[in-house]
Amino acid sequence: MVRVYNYMASGLALSGIVAFALFNFEGLASVFFDVRVLPSGRTAVAGLNVLGWVAILAPIGLLLLVSFRAAKMSVMSIQAVYWAVTALMGVSLSLLLFRYTGASVARTFFVTAAAFGALSLYGYTTKRDLTAIGKFLFMGVIGLILASVVNMIWPSGTMSFIISAAGVLIFSGLIAYDTQRIKEQYADAWGSDALEKVAVFGALSLYLDFVNLFQFLMSFMGQERD
Repeated sequence: MVRVYNYMASGLALSGIVAFALFNFEGLASVFFDVRVLPSGRTAVAGLNVLGWVAILAPIGLLLLVSFRAAKMSVMSIQAVYWAVTALMGVSLSLLLFRYTGASVARTFFVTAAAFGALSLYGYTTKRDLTAIGKFLFMGVIGLILASVVNMIWPSGTMSFIISAAGVLIFSGLIAYDTQRIKEQYADAWGSDALEKVAVFGALSLYLDFVNLFQFLMSFMGQERD
C-alpha cells in the first residue's frame, strides 16, 4: 500500500507542477488557452484552444485504453499512461488557479488531503465489507456525469450546487471503498508479476478520487479572483 500511496503522491505532485507552470508562464498557458491580460496586469483565461480541448479530453481516452487493454499492456506501458494522465490533468487543474485565489486553493487542498487521509484510513482498517456501497457509488458517478452534461446544456445554479454536494459525498465514499478494494487486490497479487500493475491502477483510482473531491470542494470553498 505504501507503493500505491507513493505513486499517487507523485502523480499529484506532477499535476501540481504542470498547473503551477501554466499559471505562472503566459507563453506556456497560451499553448492550451486563449489568454488575455486584465487591466490589473493579471493573466486570465478566456477559453480553450484546440490543444486545450485535446489536453482536457485526452485523459478520458487514456483511461478507456487501459480499461480495455490492461491485461495485455506491460507494466512500463501502464506507468507511461499513468504519468501522461496525471500530467494532462494538470492542464485542467490550472484552470482552478486562474479562477480562484491561491489562498483558497491551498486551503481547499489541505482540507481535501485531511479528508482523504481519514477516509482512506477508514477504508483500510474497517472490517465492514464496502462492496455493496461501492456499486451504489459507481451508479452515483454515472448519474453525476449525466447531470453535469444536462447542466452544461441548460445551466442552473441550483443544479450546480446539487451536483457539487453529491460529488463531495460520492467521491468521499469512493475513497474509502477504493482503499479497501486495493488492499484486497494487493494482498491477492502479493508475490506475482501483477503486483506492480495493481499498485499503478490503485494509485490511479485514488488519484482520481482525490482530484474529483478537490474540484467539488473548490466550488464551495474557492474564493474567485477579482
